[in-house]
Amino acid sequence: MSKQTIFTGAGVAIVTPMHADGSVNYKRYRELIEWQIENGTDAIITCGTTGESSTLNHEEHIAVMRTAVEQAAGRVPVISGTGSNDTGYCIELSLEAQKLGADALLLVSPYYNKTSQRGLIAHYTAIADAVELPIILYNVPSRTGVDIKPETIAKLAEHPRIVAVKEANGNISAAAQVAALCDIDIYSGNDDQIVPLLSLGSKGVISVLSNILPQQTHDICAKWFAGDAAGSRALQLKYLELANALFSDVNPIPVKEAMNLMGMDVGACRLPLLDMDEAGRSKLAAVLKKYGLMK
Repeated sequence: MSKQTIFTGAGVAIVTPMHADGSVNYKRYRELIEWQIENGTDAIITCGTTGESSTLNHEEHIAVMRTAVEQAAGRVPVISGTGSNDTGYCIELSLEAQKLGADALLLVSPYYNKTSQRGLIAHYTAIADAVELPIILYNVPSRTGVDIKPETIAKLAEHPRIVAVKEANGNISAAAQVAALCDIDIYSGNDDQIVPLLSLGSKGVISVLSNILPQQTHDICAKWFAGDAAGSRALQLKYLELANALFSDVNPIPVKEAMNLMGMDVGACRLPLLDMDEAGRSKLAAVLKKYGLMK
């Protein structure tokens, strides 16, 4: 059975907007999804790192996934982040996403308990065996403390439901090794490495930058796929400083700060993440002004 690509282009790792009291702002979330679709995003990735999944309780996680599916209404794929360091809970949450109508799952590698490569294979295989949705592996060792090695990804790619990997380890050599070892779709997990990974055959990016520039991030990919490598590279480099500014503090602190400075009213991050300090906010505002994104 041939595996189907979930999406091609730039999917937004969308923030979860909050009210002043820290509760999820579902009305604003629907508005953000609508704005994303109107401005060319290729997929909605909900409840990821940028969506503060680690501080959503179970009911909120379900409600956020449901809201995204309802609002997207089949216009773009909705990929639900259901990863956990508890394999049993990950299966439970993944089955909930499946029931809600998600198009695919994004599964971060188990964090904190730091399993072995054999453990990663067992973890992901158990989930893939339990669900019917396609799965994107999510490799972000800077956050999880464990790196999914290329050989492990190649082994997991043998499973019919494990179709892609979000590669956010910043290691282009490792991404090249994955591309050489197996037939699995690769998505960049770093906005500063979209074009390098496209050159290795990636299908696009799961993007933080898309929260504020969905059309432009889509265009980086679209130009590449249209054969305009020079145009794609030019856009990658044009927005490099902005992409880097969005990682000037722990994600999603800077992107939420940027969206608030731009008047998008997404609220603060939940504790233990804090707002940027004044120096950091001023530097971020200067970059936004440079790009004409705030006055």
